[in-house]
Amino acid sequence: MTTFSVPSPIQVTVWGENRHEKRDEHVAKIYPQGMHTAIAEGIEENLGDACTIRTATLDDPEHGLTEEVLAGTDVLTWWGHTAHDEVSDEVVERVHRHVLSGMGLLVLHSGHWSKIFVKLMGTTCTLRWRNEHDRELLWTVNPTHPIAQGVPQPLVVDEDEMYGEFFDIPVPDELVFVSSFTGGEVIRSGCTFRRGHGRVFYFSPGDQDYPVYHNKDIRRVIANGVRWARTDRPERGLPELRRHDTGDFFDSRSSAEPLR
Repeated sequence: MTTFSVPSPIQVTVWGENRHEKRDEHVAKIYPQGMHTAIAEGIEENLGDACTIRTATLDDPEHGLTEEVLAGTDVLTWWGHTAHDEVSDEVVERVHRHVLSGMGLLVLHSGHWSKIFVKLMGTTCTLRWRNEHDRELLWTVNPTHPIAQGVPQPLVVDEDEMYGEFFDIPVPDELVFVSSFTGGEVIRSGCTFRRGHGRVFYFSPGDQDYPVYHNKDIRRVIANGVRWARTDRPERGLPELRRHDTGDFFDSRSSAEPLR
């Protein structure tokens, strides 16, 4: 008799800077419970019992990203904008280590300039932008990718901030979406990367001035990204330098010896 294991729920931590919602009245009207809450609700709406979600914000102790929280997180989503510099370097190093060890990471919109994304990409992550109520069309360029499943072609966002090329990121491992805007600009708006044992998805829509995270199709993309970013590794650990003896193809041991 064949038995199949039932996958455990994806443990998701939704991280939000949560500053605009407190400072800007028009943002608070769009996201009265915070953008992080809207993002979390969209993930739960699409994944249901297949996920368990917690939220964390910049002003929480250790930004809500303690070692214990990250160790229990399969996928972390990240939205930041106005306070990138306030994120502790110690927390950034902690998140970076967990990504390399197998934690998934979704970086949203202006998180392109977050310390963690810049560190993972190794580039400036700068781009062109304009905030003038542009219509955004997201074109699926990889329709067989799991992140694109159930997403209309094109996905229409009635109003958003324009992000355009040149976007200074490494060549993505996979390009899932390209966006075009009212002024004719385009950007690689849905990109995947692998860093160490971790999977990273950058998704550009979602300026705080517009109700983008209430859009059901944007919510679908983010939920698909969460499902994709979870790895199937049995346990988390950094890639290791390992020594193999000549002729021994199966056994190895961790090596702290200098490379010669």
